Amino acid sequence: MTATPQDTCHVKTRRGIRRIRLSSGGTLRDRHVHSSSSRKNENSPIRSYGERARPSRSDDHFDTASGNDSTQLPENCGCCFSNSCQREHPSCHRAMANFLKKFDHFLSRSFYRLGVFISYHYGYFIMIPVFITAILATGFQNIIYQDDPEYLFAPTTGGAKDERALIENYFYLNFSSDFHPSRITRTGRFARFIIVAQDGGTLLRQNVWDEIMEVDRLVHTVEADLEELGGGRYEDLCAIWDGRCYENTILGLNDSMSDIEIGNFSLTYPLMISPKTFDTYVFPLFFGGVELSNSSTITSAKALSITYWLKSNHKKEDQDAAEWENALLDALEKRNFETIEVARFVSRTLETELEKNTNSVIPYFGITVAIMVLFSVGTVMMGDWVRTKPWLGLMGVVSASLACLASFGFLIYLGLEFIGINMAAPFLMLGIGIDDTFVMLAAWRRTNLQDSVHERMGHCFAEAAVSITITSLTDMISFYIGAITPFPCVQIFCLYTGMAVLVTYVWHVTFFGGCMALAGHMEKDQRHGVICTIKVKPVSESKDEGCCYNTFCTGGISAADPWNPEDNKDHALMVFFRDYIARLLNIPAIKALVVMIFLLYLLGACWGCTMVKEGLERRRLSRYDSYSVRFYDLEDHYFRDYPYRIQVVITGDLNYSDPTTQEQLIELHQQFENLTYVAGAFYTESWLRAWLGFLDRNQEYMELNVTTEEDFIFNLRDVYLSGPANPYTQDVAFNEDYTRIVASRFIIQTYKIMDANDDKDMMETLRKVAQDSPFNVTVFNPFFIFFDQFVLVRTTSIQAISLAAGVMMVISLIFIPNPLCSLWVAFSIVSIEVGVVGYMTLWNVNLDSISMINLIMCIGFSVDFSAHISYAYLAAKVDTPDERVQECLYALGVPILQGGLSTILGITALIFAPSYIFITFFKTVFLVIFFGAVHGIFLLPVLLSVLGPGSCSNKKKDNILPPTATRAVGPPFYTQGKPPITTQPESSSLKIPRPHSITHNGSAVSPMTLVSLGKSGAFMAPAASPTNGSNKEDGANYDKDLGLGTSGEESSESSLSKGAANRRGGPDIVNGCGGRPPILEVYSNNGYISDDLEAEERRAQERRLDRYGKWEDIRRSYHSPSKSLGSNASCRPNTSLNRSSSSHVSRGHSHHSNNRSRSESREGSAMSRYGQRSSSGPRGHYHDRH
Repeated sequence: MTATPQDTCHVKTRRGIRRIRLSSGGTLRDRHVHSSSSRKNENSPIRSYGERARPSRSDDHFDTASGNDSTQLPENCGCCFSNSCQREHPSCHRAMANFLKKFDHFLSRSFYRLGVFISYHYGYFIMIPVFITAILATGFQNIIYQDDPEYLFAPTTGGAKDERALIENYFYLNFSSDFHPSRITRTGRFARFIIVAQDGGTLLRQNVWDEIMEVDRLVHTVEADLEELGGGRYEDLCAIWDGRCYENTILGLNDSMSDIEIGNFSLTYPLMISPKTFDTYVFPLFFGGVELSNSSTITSAKALSITYWLKSNHKKEDQDAAEWENALLDALEKRNFETIEVARFVSRTLETELEKNTNSVIPYFGITVAIMVLFSVGTVMMGDWVRTKPWLGLMGVVSASLACLASFGFLIYLGLEFIGINMAAPFLMLGIGIDDTFVMLAAWRRTNLQDSVHERMGHCFAEAAVSITITSLTDMISFYIGAITPFPCVQIFCLYTGMAVLVTYVWHVTFFGGCMALAGHMEKDQRHGVICTIKVKPVSESKDEGCCYNTFCTGGISAADPWNPEDNKDHALMVFFRDYIARLLNIPAIKALVVMIFLLYLLGACWGCTMVKEGLERRRLSRYDSYSVRFYDLEDHYFRDYPYRIQVVITGDLNYSDPTTQEQLIELHQQFENLTYVAGAFYTESWLRAWLGFLDRNQEYMELNVTTEEDFIFNLRDVYLSGPANPYTQDVAFNEDYTRIVASRFIIQTYKIMDANDDKDMMETLRKVAQDSPFNVTVFNPFFIFFDQFVLVRTTSIQAISLAAGVMMVISLIFIPNPLCSLWVAFSIVSIEVGVVGYMTLWNVNLDSISMINLIMCIGFSVDFSAHISYAYLAAKVDTPDERVQECLYALGVPILQGGLSTILGITALIFAPSYIFITFFKTVFLVIFFGAVHGIFLLPVLLSVLGPGSCSNKKKDNILPPTATRAVGPPFYTQGKPPITTQPESSSLKIPRPHSITHNGSAVSPMTLVSLGKSGAFMAPAASPTNGSNKEDGANYDKDLGLGTSGEESSESSLSKGAANRRGGPDIVNGCGGRPPILEVYSNNGYISDDLEAEERRAQERRLDRYGKWEDIRRSYHSPSKSLGSNASCRPNTSLNRSSSSHVSRGHSHHSNNRSRSESREGSAMSRYGQRSSSGPRGHYHDRH
């Protein structure tokens, strides 16, 4: 047999009609065109998250030449870049598709059963979550509030903690004796003041200095209420140096201030010794804003820094010192000064500010809940007062609130510390919870109104529960990835928020599911959606009622005529996205404009990324109205020239008496002192340099022997380190028998550290010198604990974000099995993250532990938009890219808008909190939601239409069944909700005639409908009157919820109500050949019916039998294959009917005919009103029994 590659013919098999393609080599290849168990899209193993799976008998292709099934993927299947890669690895591709198919089917079936179970026992599912929440909420009485800034914001893997441990192992600082601030390893308890003149002038004036001395007297007279001490004054609690309180020696200038003011006494900068007290004044450590004369004497000093140190060796001393700090702050708050301004800071300031940050957002909880209730209730409201669900909108907010209480209480019971940042989690959970509410309500509205509440709940859960499972999974993974970062504040927040997401998901499935079942029973009973105690009439039956009743008291469907279009309206906003936004984006000039705007956006984001500032500055832990903000401002302005004293510690087995070792150590001193960030040798405190200098000056008359190590150590201890108030005694550590120096240190002074980036660079530079040294060298300052975050925040953020993005990409690849679409999803994630990082920098947000939380969290949010849009584009059952854009925006334009608005509204109240922490949350979440929504609605559809699957062709697909002479003229065929078309069918659509009823001898009874596989994909159409019908777009009623809030997606049930009863399959007629009558085929030809129709078939089997009487049971039908194949094989269909005897068919026909007669004689039937047959029940309906 000869044939061209385009020659095809059609045969019937047990699986339905097959199209046989004759290849150029004469081999017959076939394509399974109509299979009663085929899926909506055989080429794509994954559907949208809301769709229900249905196992098919075979997705393979039948090789008629060999008689065996062989795997041959169709062209342009969209599962890969090309068909060739799938041909090379067919078994792997088939195994993956089968696994995903079974997994999706398992989830759908499991959630279906759960929904049915909840509908029967909704009372338990409402009360049990409330009861569990009440129990877990009691955990708040065991709360462990953690507000230690060092613990929360210092990374656990930072080097400073190890450095401090090493130093404390050799050098113990006793606050009760020999205290010196240059040698501290922990900040301890202190009070620090920065004093400036109110007129902005110099402090070196007698009247100004007198008020400075009043501050000092106030400090010494403040008394804390300490019962054990009988009162706590500074003298009782102060740190001790040389047997007395460590004082601010600079205040000794008070005795000479009158002479200084008139110029009789000069202050030599940077250091001088008092001629009266012999105290050493290191002016850079005390004075800021210094102006010098030509002779290096101070002419003006704008700021003064003084510090009062307290004992904190053990817990009791620490608590007493904290009480005294509070008393001092209260006293300063009440005191007013005439000439000076006192900026204050104590050791507890950061802790109290963190607590105030937490309290600052509590008043906004009520506002946020009110906003979310209004938004949720307003969004789910409809003009139909039966199907409107305002109470479910309220219950969505209640469900999220209960979930936060339960999750937080559970973790508190487990002993996890609670931190102030956790207060942002309830705001996020409200947004996420409302999204889930929209998803479940949208799925409920797509169920069949004629079904029982139990069936509707089952199918609602089969769609919506799988959807919110995916979105909750991505959010949870994002948070739990954040929990593995080395920042305790990030870990704790992510654990609390991840648990809150999990419980929110469970509570929405159970508690909200029970509320939905209760609302479903009220809807079934035609009760008013707001005033639940009254029943109302549908619109079609309320013509005689008054205007007020028709406006506020109508809804639901008519029991006599459930498919009346008056009771079913389309959603205007969805149509707007499809008919206006999508069509606008399909204009080439608009596509170019969108791409240009995106490039400008990306350019601005990259520019912002080059300006990123790293680290969480201490000032940003305080509220904007805190007293500490002024302190930070003055410190940055006046005391950044000489900010930190750095300890350099040398450990190891060294012989300090060896001249070579001494030279190497002095060279190490010089290496540090020559650094840009170090002030120089003048400010260095080094016992070794001082000791060697002492020997050089006094060796001639003291005759000290230091040639051996034993003599070196003996003379060092006995001669140089002896005596009171010698700070060098704390810089040398000996072994137990004092025969060896095991550790030593010297102190250097930093210089010109102007901001946080300089802090990081300074610390890394010092550590680099220490690492390159031949000795075991450690550098340390107590602030290094905080500076470690500057070093780790970038690498940690990149690692966490990359890991989260990689996991999200894998998830998207699982549910969108198209590498090109997954590539665009990955591109969108990267683009959104780059945009957030860049523009948050321009919005004055640093890359720190707070913003890192949001960047990790936002990965999950960005996936919701990009992945769903990409899959909707891929799964659209249309031919051209422009039509795909329309379909995906029709399905997801409203959900993306609702989901974005709900999340932004949930965090809006945070912008009113006077706190950098919570405002950063708002800024970053707002950016990611805004950028994600814009990417999903505008950018991705354009990119997919230009460079996505199927973008190479803008033409309609070729015929699947080319029209023949026998099909050229026939009865009118119908599309969904449209008038009949009586002209010759176009070549771009497949038309399959379907009779509404049959006789026992196989003859067809009119009227007849046809199925059109036109531009919006394969579906079955109801019969319609030539003059009446709902004017809806093809396939508009088959949209699926792809995982976002879609309360408005089908707010009027238009997806099921417009002729839903006529959409089911039935016995098919295959045209005869040579003028022979058509042959009856008793099987359901659902090969091109979308999954929602197949699901409707499964759930309506028993109801159809009860309502319309017995029908042909398709499960009993079979098709014996043709015995011969020829060039006209398509004209010889199998004529066997079913496995039952002809008497069975006759009985079924008799019962059906009687039922039809009664239906047609009914007054006011749908046939008489709308030109449709009165029996609008399903045809060819059966259960899937694979």
